Amino acid sequence: MKFKVETFPNYRTVFMRRIGQYGPANIEVMENLKKWAKERNLLESAILFAIPQDNPETTLPDNCRFDACIVIPNDYQEVDDSVLEGQITAGKYLIYEVKHTAEDIQKAYSNIFQSLQNNGYKMDIKPIMEKYIGNMVGNPYCEICVPVKP
Repeated sequence: MKFKVETFPNYRTVFMRRIGQYGPANIEVMENLKKWAKERNLLESAILFAIPQDNPETTLPDNCRFDACIVIPNDYQEVDDSVLEGQITAGKYLIYEVKHTAEDIQKAYSNIFQSLQNNGYKMDIKPIMEKYIGNMVGNPYCEICVPVKP
């Protein structure tokens, strides 16, 4: 699997969380977040992250947390009660560009750990994230961002 290495800065985010089995309902959460962002003119050049917070192999499916996040400017003041505020902490990530289909994303996730091992990286204790730019219209790819130890 091909990847590139990036160092992320600290990102200030707002997010919407869903708790339950991962699947199509996560798309609805992301769509709700994009609607919120579009109404505030934050979507066009935004960085969006889809963050599955739990491993469904070790967490009961009904307890799995999914966060749909958007990076917001540090001076943004209009955060309301419909979203939660958070932060993605700075760090080093391996970035895998993947076709944005359920099949390709699932295949990538199943190959990531072998890729880490083959290339001498160790995963950091942060969640793996899917990164999207802007409103995603016309972009058939996403980036799977795997946190690695420095």
